[in-house]
Amino acid sequence: MPDTTPHEPSETSRKTVESMSAYGIPQPDIAKVIGIDPKTLRKYYREELDTAETKANVRVAQSLYSKALGDGRGSVTAAIFWLKTRAGWKETVVNEHTGKDGGPIRTISSEMTPKEAAEAYAATLHSDEG
Repeated sequence: MPDTTPHEPSETSRKTVESMSAYGIPQPDIAKVIGIDPKTLRKYYREELDTAETKANVRVAQSLYSKALGDGRGSVTAAIFWLKTRAGWKETVVNEHTGKDGGPIRTISSEMTPKEAAEAYAATLHSDEG
């Protein structure tokens, strides 16, 4: 005969649910560990399930922030990561392309007359000479 007594959450089970949820464990698996149905899990542990991910993110952010402000190993990496993800910093590489003698790059386009296209093509053949 199945147990019909209502589930009574304990402080230990609440901490377990919150930890497992924070680590990204699926609810059906958490329910198995606690020994209850997933619906019962959601009924009695709604607060833990709803806030665990945010609480975990806060702890990781605090740790990263402390590392970024520190002097130890990894502080530069942590600071760079923080600035790129939180402050909008980015690394950029600028490549400039120019034509002969720093002039514009000539391209052949459908707007050119056949004569202009032929001249542009001929110029590309002779651009490596010199």
